[in-house]
Amino acid sequence: MATCPRCMGALTENHRCPRGRFSRVTEALSTVAVGAAVGVLLVMGFSDDPASGVVLAAAALGAVLARAVRDALGPRF
Repeated sequence: MATCPRCMGALTENHRCPRGRFSRVTEALSTVAVGAAVGVLLVMGFSDDPASGVVLAAAALGAVLARAVRDALGPRF
């Protein structure tokens, strides 16, 4: 059975994707923002005055990890 490349649902005769482009972009950006915030908060929790490069790296790593976890869970979560 074929699957839809956008929503990964079953591609039947009357298939319509449940979400639009705006909701997918909003979901992706919010996931990345939450991951970056968690990364920064973790660094701030370990050090009182971290270097700006460390904070930036933690934000980037948090964003990438959050997005990877979101993709691993699948489109339905």
